[in-house]
Amino acid sequence: MSEQFVRVEVEGGIATLRIDRGKMNPLDIAVQDQIGAAARQVSADDDVAAVIVYGGEKVFAAGADIKEMQAMTYTDMVDRAPVIQECFRAVAQIPKPTVAAITGYALGAGCELALCCDFRIAAVDAKLGQPEILLGVIPGAGGSQRLPRLIGPSKAKDLIFTGRMVDAHEALQIGLVDEVVEPGEVYAAARARMSRYVLGPAYALRAAKEAVDRGMETDLETGLAIEAMQFAGVFATKDREIGMTSFVEHGPGKADFEGR
Repeated sequence: MSEQFVRVEVEGGIATLRIDRGKMNPLDIAVQDQIGAAARQVSADDDVAAVIVYGGEKVFAAGADIKEMQAMTYTDMVDRAPVIQECFRAVAQIPKPTVAAITGYALGAGCELALCCDFRIAAVDAKLGQPEILLGVIPGAGGSQRLPRLIGPSKAKDLIFTGRMVDAHEALQIGLVDEVVEPGEVYAAARARMSRYVLGPAYALRAAKEAVDRGMETDLETGLAIEAMQFAGVFATKDREIGMTSFVEHGPGKADFEGR
């Protein structure tokens, strides 16, 4: 059996996808594959309402394994690049709220992994960036596509073209992260953010995430059609009945959802 570098830990309805690959958490082929498998696992687990992607107290992920990539040929990467993207896509498509809890470095593939989450919380001393250009290549795990969609093309080109790192405060300013906290508080802040979804209407949250994510990839009219379909769909859920009945009888924000 291959060594396990990515663990899934579930507590209180929140799954932690924990990367543990030595000092800097390099995202080599084994780790990439395990990230994809872990993402599919939590997606299918009905006991999981929200997900934290975490690299530990020291570092989120400092990038791909450069020594491993150095030995790869063009044809090797023709075969591997779609697999890398599929592993990361599995994280982006987790049908539940997700947050990246970023400590230390989130660089290259590490930054691209964080971009796959719905939210990003960073330690005040964290560094983020896409330094692939300094190696004579470009981002290959979604960075050239997800980063401009998040922070805009001009800011994304600045980071991708220069390969420079940004600190947590600049990352917050440009919209790359959503919250900055003290280094020892990152994981707790991530759990606090995800805990609000644990007793929420699971299928409405899923529908909202799909409407936003799919709508961002298309024109407004198509996006509105996606929204209408998702909106109508949640009327088939028990939670819609519970939520509306509770609102009528007791006012807003008092529903006890069942997640079905």
